[in-house]
Amino acid sequence: MAMKSHKTEKQKLSLTGSISLGTGVMIGAGIFVLMGQIAELVGDLFPIAFIAGAIVVAFSSYSYVKFSNAYPSSGGVAKFLTKSYGPGTATGTFSLLMYVSMVVSESLVAGTFGAYTLRLFPEEYAGYAAYLGVALIAFAYIVNISGNKVIEMTATFTAIIKVVGISVLAISGLIISGLPNITGSYVSPGNANMPGGFGFIAALALSILAYKGFTTITNQGGDIANPHKNIGRSIIISILICTIIYVVLALSVAGGLTVPQIIAAKDYALAAAAKPVFGEWGSLLTILLAIIATVSGVIASVYSASRMFGMLSNMKQVPNLKKMGNLKNPGLIFTVSLAILLTILFDLTRIASIGAIFYLIMDIAIHWGLFRYLKKDVKFNPLIPLMAILLDGIILGAFIYLKYLNDSFVLVVAIIGIVLIILGEQLFMISHTDSEGKMHMEMDKDDMQGMT
Repeated sequence: MAMKSHKTEKQKLSLTGSISLGTGVMIGAGIFVLMGQIAELVGDLFPIAFIAGAIVVAFSSYSYVKFSNAYPSSGGVAKFLTKSYGPGTATGTFSLLMYVSMVVSESLVAGTFGAYTLRLFPEEYAGYAAYLGVALIAFAYIVNISGNKVIEMTATFTAIIKVVGISVLAISGLIISGLPNITGSYVSPGNANMPGGFGFIAALALSILAYKGFTTITNQGGDIANPHKNIGRSIIISILICTIIYVVLALSVAGGLTVPQIIAAKDYALAAAAKPVFGEWGSLLTILLAIIATVSGVIASVYSASRMFGMLSNMKQVPNLKKMGNLKNPGLIFTVSLAILLTILFDLTRIASIGAIFYLIMDIAIHWGLFRYLKKDVKFNPLIPLMAILLDGIILGAFIYLKYLNDSFVLVVAIIGIVLIILGEQLFMISHTDSEGKMHMEMDKDDMQGMT
């Protein structure tokens, strides 16, 4: 069978191109809704929460940088987990947690699209946000089956509008409104029974979610020039750029609205913040920017998540849906169906919470895999992944306790999801184990070429 040709160096992404794509993915639509949700937990300290979240992500990114430098691959996180834990239940479970967190992000972005779009209509239509989100996911499916050319053109064009638009909004808003007076005096009703500072730590789970798009940069292994160095550099620079934009944007919002106003409009906080600063036209432009960001975000997220599911199928970590029927691109259909189900069943706060829990568990698995299993193969400072595990663990524990006090249904859903993933993986692995106890998880040659 003929091997697939690799891109020539001229065709490959430069470091600048990689940073542009990475930043475009990271500065996603989630920031339009996460700002209000974080403010609901920590009050006027939410700009500081984005700084603290960036510090935690800086520790976390170290493992991804080291993995990318050692094993640059289009397989990204799935490849890193396989290198650490080998093919089997552990890799499949953690990879599926990453996949589900990506689908949750689709649902979050789709719901955000509905929340902002409805600001253009009378209040009586406020309950239709989920329906608009479902319509957007269906549209993203149509775009994705149209081919990679359409996706690439859409992603490039909207990434520029998104990054430039949010940057202009943040800087001009801060100039007009001035620096806010951050007192830290607000106490969220949901944090009243928690020790001092506990609510702030828990809120970092959501601020980390705003940065998690950096993990998609690891999938550029087969498409970027000098991948052993440039993937890591792209991750670091993209996180730095996003941190600056997020913090300036948060300060701008804090300067334009009071904390109660931000909380009241948490699902469309940026549009609400733009109105007193820029007037009706400013609010309208912010809504249009949110629509562009959410539409492009869902299209890109559907593509990335379905591609990861296909990668896991090729790696024989999940069932090959192509063998179960005559559907074209069944992984894409499964991804879109799951995203639609989440959008219908849960509000934006619960969607973000489930995504944060799944992502932090997977993130801990990445750091532990590097520290425990790859000391002989990858050169790294063992203290940094250990620190990342500690920080992730503290934040995850605080966030779970917060949800236990205020919304235990989120924990029930997360536990059921994790149990189903583990049981499903165990059953699938048993079906791939022969009478001698050996797992046959080898990839086909064509599939292996797609990973490098």
